[in-house]
Formats: sequence, C-alpha cells, structure tokens
Amino acid sequence: MKLVIVTGMSGAGKTIALKMLEDIGFYCVDNLPIPLMEPFADLAAQQSAKHELVALGIDIRSGSDLPMMKTVLERWKKQSRFYEILFLDASDETLVKRYKETRRSHPLAGMGRVDSGIRMERVQLEFLKKAADYIIDTSQLLTKELRQELEKIFKENQRYSNLFVTVLSFGFKYGIPADADLVFDVRFLPNPYYVEELRSHTGQEAEVQAYVHRGGTAQIFLEKLYDMLEFLIPNYVQEGKNQLVIAIGCTGGRHRSVTIANAVYQYLSRHEEFGLKIEHRDMNKG
Repeated sequence: MKLVIVTGMSGAGKTIALKMLEDIGFYCVDNLPIPLMEPFADLAAQQSAKHELVALGIDIRSGSDLPMMKTVLERWKKQSRFYEILFLDASDETLVKRYKETRRSHPLAGMGRVDSGIRMERVQLEFLKKAADYIIDTSQLLTKELRQELEKIFKENQRYSNLFVTVLSFGFKYGIPADADLVFDVRFLPNPYYVEELRSHTGQEAEVQAYVHRGGTAQIFLEKLYDMLEFLIPNYVQEGKNQLVIAIGCTGGRHRSVTIANAVYQYLSRHEEFGLKIEHRDMNKG
C-alpha cells in the first residue's frame, strides 16, 4: 500500500490536490482525526488489494491534536511503515489574496487579520514541512499545472526536486516583476520593433525569432545563460528553494524577451526533475 499524507497551508490547494489524487486512483480521506490515523492505516493495509493507493488530508484543522502527529510519524518510521508527505505551500501574499477573494476566514485568525493566522499556521506546520518528501508551491500555479506536477510524482513516478521554475518574459517599461529571482536584460539584441513589417508581430513567430537571432549574438548569450542555469538550478535545489522565477526583459516585452524566454523554456524542458512553465507578461500590451 502506498500512503500519502497531504498537508500544508490553508488556501494552498490541499482540497484540490486530494481531488486530483482521487482522479489518479487514490482512496482519499480528508481531515481525519489524528487519533484515528493509525487504526485507519492498519485497516487500509489489511485491504491493500482493494486500496493500493491511499491519501490522508491532515492540516491545521486538527487543532490541539496536531502535535500528536509527530509521535505517530516517529512510530511509523520505527515500524518501517512506508509513507510520503506532500506539503502544499504558497507565499503569504498569495494566501492573503486568496482568502480575500473567497471571503473565507482563516482557521487561526478568528476575528483578527488573515496574515496573523497565516503566521501562526506556519509555525505549527513547520515540523511537517521539514519532514515532507514533496513540497509544491502553488503561488504561481494554475490548476492544470498543479495536476501535471501531481501526475509526474504519483502517476509517472518521475524524480521530483520540489523546485518549480517559471520562465517569464516582460517589458522594462512596465516594471521589473516583483517576484523575479533572476533578471536578464536582452535589450542589447536586434530589435524587431524598428522593422515595420515585424512591429505588430511577437517573439512567438519565426520571422521575429530569426531577426532577434541575426548576427549570432543571441545564440552566444543563450549558451552562456544555459551554462549558468545548469550551475545554479542544482544549487537552488540543494538549498531547498521551491520557486525560481527567471525573468527576461526587453523594452516592451513583445519581441526580444519573448524570443529568448521561449528558447530558455525549450532548453529547460529537457529536465524532468523539476516543474516548469512559461509566461509572457507583457507580450500583448501596447
């Protein structure tokens, strides 16, 4: 029997994740009282032919019983009972925004502010995050992208490093993305904006890409960038980073940055051990 404990921050997507795991074939139970975890796991193991894949949703709703989970997990380790922990996380800013949009109250906030409830929750769930086998930060993820990550881990059994990389093109005239970890300025490359027949097109199109690559400078830059990323990403993984935003900017975010971001995305897509997506923030502006 494969047992997965699904936990994490309130508002980070645990309920959605459980539904997705159910679609994959897991038998899912949400908010099971912690004193019932061991009896439930024993019963599920006895019926492993019927329930080969089992997922338990455990989170801050367990209240004062939550610290008991440390004891349960330690006992399971001594008994060599196999289990994995999936921790869903998101930035404080994202969680606050989600709560305001849904107008729900945070389980620990009471009549107070949502951000104070989030801070208390982080402290109480810290032991689960440290013990997690998989940490998925949903701050930048669409629902379909979360499904893809879960399928990679629990359906395709691919190696997973807890890192999700976003390649983001942008225009400096609209501001540098606030969540960018690495920012690269490609305004030194040939600019299709000054070619009348290319101005209305974008870096998604072959004609624009060919113009940006004209002269070979773009390719030299990309090769150096690839080499840097091959060095940086494994070190970010080792350091425990969950989200990496690689921002590539040009003046308007329509031609050069889109072209280079697409090339970086294609290069990184060869790596299956981390999540990856691409966004073109300003491509359709102006």
